[in-house]
Amino acid sequence: MSYADNYRLIDFSREITAPPKRQRLPPARSDLPCPRLASDVMAPVQSQLDGRIYDSKSALRATYRAAGVIEVGNDPARLRPFKRKPIDEKAVNESVEKAAARVERGERNLFPGK
Repeated sequence: MSYADNYRLIDFSREITAPPKRQRLPPARSDLPCPRLASDVMAPVQSQLDGRIYDSKSALRATYRAAGVIEVGNDPARLRPFKRKPIDEKAVNESVEKAAARVERGERNLFPGK
């Protein structure tokens, strides 16, 4: 069935109504004046130190401390801008010229060794 046939099937006499907006409820908060607590439970992860699966932050950190490993988070290096190496245009041009010459000579295997 073509687009034009489907377009003819649309009934434009009916009014299109938007669905009603959902009412947002305020977040559930306690009346107790206490700080928010950080849970020790986390999604299971595999330790890079011993390969075991941990679902407790304290148990994972205890193995790190016992091995003398320092846990580092929020590495500032990830915020540094990425520095690209300069492109050696002379080497690129030579490589393209060599490949073009090989094609003109009729060589089929442009990537020897593969």
